[in-house]
Amino acid sequence: MNEAHEVITFGCRLNTYESEIIKENLVKSGIQNVAVFNTCAVTKEAEKQARQAIRKLKKQDPTKKIIVTGCAAQNTPEMFANMPEVDKVIGNEEKLSPLHYTLETERVIVNDIMSIKETANHLVRSFEGKARAFIQVQNGCDHRCTFCMIPFGRGNSRSVPIGVIVQQVRTLTDDGFKEIVLTGVDVTAYGSDLPGNPTFAQMIKRLLSLVPELDRLRLSSIDVAEIDDDLFNLMAYEKRLMPHFHISLQAGDNMILKRMKRRHSREQVIEFCKSLRLIRPEVSFGADIIAGFPTETDEMFENTRSLISEANIQYLHVFPYSEREGTPAARMPQVPMHIRKKRASILRDEGQKEIEKFFRQNLGKKTTLLVEKNNMAHAENFIPVKLDGEFASGQLIDVQLIDHHDKYMLARVA
Repeated sequence: MNEAHEVITFGCRLNTYESEIIKENLVKSGIQNVAVFNTCAVTKEAEKQARQAIRKLKKQDPTKKIIVTGCAAQNTPEMFANMPEVDKVIGNEEKLSPLHYTLETERVIVNDIMSIKETANHLVRSFEGKARAFIQVQNGCDHRCTFCMIPFGRGNSRSVPIGVIVQQVRTLTDDGFKEIVLTGVDVTAYGSDLPGNPTFAQMIKRLLSLVPELDRLRLSSIDVAEIDDDLFNLMAYEKRLMPHFHISLQAGDNMILKRMKRRHSREQVIEFCKSLRLIRPEVSFGADIIAGFPTETDEMFENTRSLISEANIQYLHVFPYSEREGTPAARMPQVPMHIRKKRASILRDEGQKEIEKFFRQNLGKKTTLLVEKNNMAHAENFIPVKLDGEFASGQLIDVQLIDHHDKYMLARVA
């Protein structure tokens, strides 16, 4: 990293991808001695962490110029503009252009994200410290879940044309990347805005057909309500599509799901996981879950807790519900914060039980690892593995899983 440039990233994989674009834009702009905070607006806590990090960095280096962008900056630019530590605030669309990385224009440049009709196609060739590369295939969201501010930070759903995705993946595989992750805000909504309305599954099929040298493909968060037969069959039978799927779940009680304006039911989630596991037994699942959503009773919470073991979901991202001003959920009867936190802790414990059970089930199994830094790696089904010995980051190695701890497994090279 150029010491004059620092990018601090909060939030999702799409932000991680866009932070690489920001690094390139800083070099192109010629700006010096600057830190860019690429923020997240999923929870109040995420915004609070960003503000704390800004103050801490400015205290450590008062000469450093600070630019704030990302979803929190898009939604509440005035919150950051009012901070004396901040030199400039730019929106989610503006952060993708090198023209805005200058302190000689307006201090706040945040345009109407809903007016954006296309997704700019940026090729990122360097993923600092990463063994896998990320490709943005979609941005924005057309749904209006009652708790969520993301559509107001990202705009409506927009897809990247298939030809551009193929070109980018070819370039990255030529650069030596063996695993690529398709990212977006609502990736399973892919294609409805493109000519001919290609589906997400059709795009993946075309990509895998046209780039046979790509070893491993992963998907970021998926919406069970948008999985058609085509996509399910790809997940079940396409060996280059890695058997780990992260579900945008949010809750496991049907009434709470309805109040969230989610489009799936708990039964759909259980059926999806069980059906896929029957065909592809090595598969693992992750999920985002909100604990203590407004009106959630003990019985409703129990439905969410029991879903984790019923569907055998291993990798949980659990958040205590966070009120977002201006959302319908913020006007609903609230669950006390101490109950939200307690429920979040219970769900995390359930997830840990599922992880340890999954590790035990995989003892003795053979798998292929993608080596990362510090001798850590991930199996095809996303089991984290600690390696004994020196291996180059980014290489694929065949191993046998021989032991486990609470957070990772150990392997012997096959």
